[in-house]
Amino acid sequence: MPDRAINRALAGAPGQAQPSTIVSTELAFARMAREKGQWTAFKEFAADNALIFGANGAIEAKPWLAQQVDPAQAVQWEPHFVRMSCDGSLAVSQGAFQEPGGSVGTFYTVWERQQDGEYRYIFDFGFPQAEAPAKPDLIGSAIGDCSAVGKPLPIVADGLNIRQSADGTLAWTFQVAGSPATRYFRVWQAKGEEMAIVIDVAVPPGAE
Repeated sequence: MPDRAINRALAGAPGQAQPSTIVSTELAFARMAREKGQWTAFKEFAADNALIFGANGAIEAKPWLAQQVDPAQAVQWEPHFVRMSCDGSLAVSQGAFQEPGGSVGTFYTVWERQQDGEYRYIFDFGFPQAEAPAKPDLIGSAIGDCSAVGKPLPIVADGLNIRQSADGTLAWTFQVAGSPATRYFRVWQAKGEEMAIVIDVAVPPGAE
């Protein structure tokens, strides 16, 4: 997608939240994977505390990535939608990927702004599907309601470890539960007087 289309689609985001920054980061991430190697790119864009959510649960990204050798051909991906906190401290991108062998699927990546102002991923989760997600004409975006800043909104998620943006307008969690084990990923975003569930994914066993 041309840069001008990205900018037009995502222009006018409130406050410090600029979803176009996440789109640009995703595109740079994917480009490095193609040009310099898949796992090289994953190492470069990972935060120190990054997690990769695999079939057996979440693992620390950097120790695992340090042991990986770049494949001859990298997975390809592109973002379709970006959700961001009002203050821009946290974002979740959603998009489609295609493996070199042809399998397709959906990915979710949680991005956190670092002290240097750059974004690095802290959580990466992808799973295959029978058909590729439909590609939108323009990359979409949604910003957490800035009127909710300073007004803690309740999140109903008994027993889950909830992680939130600095301003509380975007939150997320993950879990492996059930028998056989199912992977869950959920995201909340401030909308008016509530934290609304905007992503709720359950991936059954067998999906790698």
